[in-house]
Amino acid sequence: MSKFYNDPAAALEGLLFDGMTVMSGGFGLSGNPESLIPVIRTAGVTGLTVISNNAGADGFGLWMLLESRQIRKMIASYVGENKLFEQQYLSGELELELTPQGTLAERIRAGGAGIPAFYTRTGVGTVVAEGKLTELFDGQEYVRETWLRADLSIIKAWRADPEGNLMFRKTARNFNPNMATAGRVTVAEVEEIVPAGTFDPDCIHTPGIYVDRIVVSTINEKRIEKLTTRPKEPA
Repeated sequence: MSKFYNDPAAALEGLLFDGMTVMSGGFGLSGNPESLIPVIRTAGVTGLTVISNNAGADGFGLWMLLESRQIRKMIASYVGENKLFEQQYLSGELELELTPQGTLAERIRAGGAGIPAFYTRTGVGTVVAEGKLTELFDGQEYVRETWLRADLSIIKAWRADPEGNLMFRKTARNFNPNMATAGRVTVAEVEEIVPAGTFDPDCIHTPGIYVDRIVVSTINEKRIEKLTTRPKEPA
């Protein structure tokens, strides 16, 4: 059965439902599944728990689902310059589980690896540790963190081959490979589909066994988060 779908709506058909948990790749404006997110908005599903490093930026990415009030809870590590994210959290409209960035990455990796819990020093003695078990190892206190898994992972890659093996380009690799392993179903949007044998096996970032559906991206904006310039120096 082919993993390839004609358009983003077809790639998500039959996968969306109210109250589901969605992992969404990306870091800042890099590596966001920007073709798949609008499909979720159009579908109108509500009460979503979304796991992502951040929630997009004004007018971009997961911001669209915040604006439409489809997200009930965010599990994230960064609010950043997303004013809507900030407003909804401070008003009590949005539930937020703020997680240190490295811990977030490890919780996702653990979910994909079948590891229910692990211990870390990060967050000990802070609000991050409230309500969580702690334990001493070699005289040091560690907090227990649990895995993260999702009903659906939506990720963005650079290239895919016919078996669904993926390569990511530079910093777009970010959370995407780990999220591909931690979703019950993983849908990848890619910029290019290449012939079988194109990839050196040692250079595959995500094996196709973790990828259920693939679609060619319809949106590839590649925005720059913060553009700074300076006058050209005289020759």
